[in-house]
Amino acid sequence: MKYVLFYESGERVAELAPLHFPAHRARWSDYAERGLLLAIGPFTDGAAAMGVFTTRKAAEEFAAGDPFVQHGVVRGWSVREWNEALL
Repeated sequence: MKYVLFYESGERVAELAPLHFPAHRARWSDYAERGLLLAIGPFTDGAAAMGVFTTRKAAEEFAAGDPFVQHGVVRGWSVREWNEALL
């Protein structure tokens, strides 16, 4: 079982994301190094992004402390359980 964190981009994503990207990247690098984050990235239309985590707790903690969430780059987020079918 994996957990997918979905982000909905805020209205000022193009303006705010570059300002907070270094701290956001440091956060996801830490989660990846600890084996909690398996993949992360934006969708090509810029409206949303997602990350794949090994636990719901990790996904929720990541979002709660993410500079993108704290500074309005992201306007909303949710976590969904995902049954990975192909490894």
